[in-house]
Amino acid sequence: MSFIKALTFAGALAMSLNALAEGGGDRTFEKMLGASNEAMEKYAVDQGKRAPRIKDYEYGMTLDVVKVVSVVRPAAVCGVVPAAMTYEDSEGQLNTIKYSVLGACRNRGS
Repeated sequence: MSFIKALTFAGALAMSLNALAEGGGDRTFEKMLGASNEAMEKYAVDQGKRAPRIKDYEYGMTLDVVKVVSVVRPAAVCGVVPAAMTYEDSEGQLNTIKYSVLGACRNRGS
């Protein structure tokens, strides 16, 4: 009976650690996005442009990308994760788009 309790405890612990890991990835991305946004605000001032606002990508959205300025890379996990890109459009305005991509999974087979 105590083996079953130990196994149940270990399973619950593993699930809670997995939940913490998932939340931690989102917090890490938000910190990276915040740092990138601050850098892009400084870049905009240096270039004499308006600072970009962060927009969520929507399927079918047309992007006018002339120059990619910055990319917040996806996490190295197997699964869908957030990423972001700041770009300059054909009018010279800076734009930041937040989107979802498949993470850079290190254990994928060839």
